[in-house]
Amino acid sequence: MASLRDIRKRIRSVKNTRQITKAMKMVSAAKLRKAQDAILAARPYAQTLEQIISELAVRSADQELAHPLLASRPIRRVELLLLTSDRGLAGGFNSNVIRRANRYLYENSNLQVRVSTVGRKGNDFFRNRGQSIRKDFAGLYATLNYRSAANVAEELAAAFLNDEVDAVYVVYNEFVSAITQNVVVSQLLPLQPATAKAAAAPTPETVAAAPALVDFKYEPSRQAVLDRLVPQAVNIKLYRALLESVASEQGARMSAMENATNNATDMISSYTLLYNRTRQAVITKELMEIVSGAEALK
Repeated sequence: MASLRDIRKRIRSVKNTRQITKAMKMVSAAKLRKAQDAILAARPYAQTLEQIISELAVRSADQELAHPLLASRPIRRVELLLLTSDRGLAGGFNSNVIRRANRYLYENSNLQVRVSTVGRKGNDFFRNRGQSIRKDFAGLYATLNYRSAANVAEELAAAFLNDEVDAVYVVYNEFVSAITQNVVVSQLLPLQPATAKAAAAPTPETVAAAPALVDFKYEPSRQAVLDRLVPQAVNIKLYRALLESVASEQGARMSAMENATNNATDMISSYTLLYNRTRQAVITKELMEIVSGAEALK
């Protein structure tokens, strides 16, 4: 049985740990509010921009307008961009993304897949297991804004345009709530708006039922508008993925620290009960020794 001194040390240690986890939970809660506001503000713009490109592509189909970042080709070489965090203590946030990336590599072993990382945890994991990393975008979260995200997107777009890769995918956590994050493998390049794919093969019934598209006047031209919007849509899509990852990280860390704080409270209660029982046993033993000594003196 542990001594009273050992139990007191354990209680004091768990109380110190509880203070740390409680403080980390409060910090993550404050950061989550800011990150949540940022992603909720970015989603409507990203969705609207994707819809505009889709409608522009549909209206311009008869004029054979195109953009290199929209061009699909047989996929032989792929770049996989992994978004993890720089720090741990976030529950399954990093492990879920890494597990999904490993599954992608296993399922596409017939392709030439090169890996890039954002976040120290993903980079450390793959390097420790001998996986070559094309590039680690270190310190991106510290200066995260649209311009820094656009720099990464432009580098990936340049690799796609130079025929170094045939497709670019991003693996990240999509923010749902503070306790729920969904791991997503999203195709960044070639850009494929969902509504454009749905409209690519219309059925006779949908054509008959759909109203006629009202076209617009484009200045200076449709192709110029498309050339301007497509690269911007790629930048916004990656920027949104980074914001989703940041919000998911703070939500996962806040939830993990809350669970750790509750577990520490339960441990303190258990150790306190053990301490009281041990102290009671020691007192009872001493009383018995005193009574036994008194009886022996009679």
